[in-house]
Amino acid sequence: MDRFNGLNMGLGNLPQLSDAKTRSISPENFTGSKGSGGMATEGTGAGCARDLGTGWKVSPSVEIEPGATFTMAAIEGPGAIQHIWLTCFPTFWRNLIFRLYWDEEDEPSVEVPVGDFFCNGWQERSNVNSFPVAVNPAGGMNSYWLMPFRQAAKITMENTSAEKAVLYYQVNYTLTEVPANMAYFHAQWRRNSPVPYKEVHTILDEVKGKGHYVGTYLAWQVNNNGWWGEGEIKFFMDGDQEFPTICGTGTEDYFGGAWNWEQPSGQYSTYSTAFLGMHQLIKPDGLYRSQQRFGMYRWHVLDPIRFEHDLKVTIQDLGWRSGHRYLPQQSDIASTAFWYQSEPHSRFPDLPDNDSREVI
Repeated sequence: MDRFNGLNMGLGNLPQLSDAKTRSISPENFTGSKGSGGMATEGTGAGCARDLGTGWKVSPSVEIEPGATFTMAAIEGPGAIQHIWLTCFPTFWRNLIFRLYWDEEDEPSVEVPVGDFFCNGWQERSNVNSFPVAVNPAGGMNSYWLMPFRQAAKITMENTSAEKAVLYYQVNYTLTEVPANMAYFHAQWRRNSPVPYKEVHTILDEVKGKGHYVGTYLAWQVNNNGWWGEGEIKFFMDGDQEFPTICGTGTEDYFGGAWNWEQPSGQYSTYSTAFLGMHQLIKPDGLYRSQQRFGMYRWHVLDPIRFEHDLKVTIQDLGWRSGHRYLPQQSDIASTAFWYQSEPHSRFPDLPDNDSREVI
């Protein structure tokens, strides 16, 4: 039997021993070094701990100045990140940019506003009860995506806002052998505000290499009346041109629901399950909130969409108009795509600026 490397843990192999080493990085141990946690003599909790001294929650968080980029973790491999927990105030969720780099690469493999990475794109807290992502009261964000690396891993948070941000975080990882057939984790954010008339929203494009697509999160604002979710999601892979290999049947269908999510009659019903959900519904209030907003996720954990050479993912923005005809809508759609692939990866499009990411 091959020696177990401690990756892909589950109930079936929890009793199995390995030589993997467990480490953790937080503001109480910036390097993750063995026996070095809780040694801080200064930090954001120093005033509160002044009567108790070292070891008593002296450094539970960090402050990130406007325009600064903070390195949350710098790890020498091989190994894998297994869990990330963090929290910060919702007003920063579109202006704190979360990036991950593998094996000394110059371009990030993950570049997403932090709220959207954790399925909270509207800067309003919404709990998520799913397998790879959990968001718990009041804004505790958790990722269980397995993120292997062979040489090094780096996690940064850029504060693009005009105010100082406070970030609490913990990165749990293992140092162990990484099999040759393990790919690298990627995530990318895009937005159309609005979607151009008779065009589609592109979730992902220009992916080159071998891999598999594992998840979609959409923050969707509807800018017209009526049911809005007739649009089909399409996966163009391995040379597909005009027509895709995989074509869905409608927005709520892709996210595991049906019939407008209307249950009971006249109401949307939210849900959050292991692999799919429409977990967030923000209703108009008759004053400042004029449009309906939705948050939806679909994790292809048990049904990854595999590609050999290339991948493109789009979704239609489609509703209804008079005469029982489809209406090409112009919604505000922000998407986060999650996938694994071999490196190197194609350079991401430039991330839109603060105004173009703003929740308005």
